[in-house]
Amino acid sequence: MEQKKKETARVYSQRQIAPGIYDMWIDTTLAQQARPGQFISVYTQDKSALLPRPISICEADTTNGRLRIVYRVAGKGTEEFSSYREGQRIDILGTLGNGFPLEAASGKRVFLMGGGIGIPPMLALAQAVTGAASVDVIAGYRDRALFLAEDLSKYAPVHIATEDGSVGTKGNVMNAIEAEKLEADVIYACGPMPMLRVIRDYAAKKGIPAYISLEERMACGVGACLGCVVKTRAVDHHSHVKNARICTDGPVYAAEDVDI
Repeated sequence: MEQKKKETARVYSQRQIAPGIYDMWIDTTLAQQARPGQFISVYTQDKSALLPRPISICEADTTNGRLRIVYRVAGKGTEEFSSYREGQRIDILGTLGNGFPLEAASGKRVFLMGGGIGIPPMLALAQAVTGAASVDVIAGYRDRALFLAEDLSKYAPVHIATEDGSVGTKGNVMNAIEAEKLEADVIYACGPMPMLRVIRDYAAKKGIPAYISLEERMACGVGACLGCVVKTRAVDHHSHVKNARICTDGPVYAAEDVDI
């Protein structure tokens, strides 16, 4: 496993791609070790804000040494990040967490399911599951602001669900699967907890494996504070109870192993 480290990187570029959604490329040595499903912690320049913000890795450009993050402005920290410009310093810690198990896709029909800000990690994953028999991306949005849909379509068919019905199937990702009669042998997913619960139940009913990335507010990002835990079937060796630390043991879990 690659050693996580904190470094001062540089913003290569940034643009707004949807209301409140920003797309940033970062020049960093961490690009060489990034895996689909991992994240980085980004520090603000406000010294009174001690905790970094965890942001999923959207894409890694190993040739040029760059990481791409796509994030939603949700508070003071991400609002600060949205003001960053080309060449500006940015302090990051990474790479963090475990990634999606790519070997599970070999020779299989694969669903990549993302909802809201859980969509960005699906891009790196779509680029990586090259051994799959087939890949379908099912993406859930609030409305017609379909950020990253065009990028994803370069690697697999993209099936859209929107809450307001403005594009694709009206409803959520499960409504899109039903409406388009899609089938898969394995599922990878990231998104809000209600979506992941439904996917877990769907996978159990179908008898297929599902790997879910849990979106959770994290504090230290390195497993020390136990601020981000999820109930599990197995006893955690660190806390000796049935839970796991999302920031280090996750964020990706087999859906059947966690109680969400």
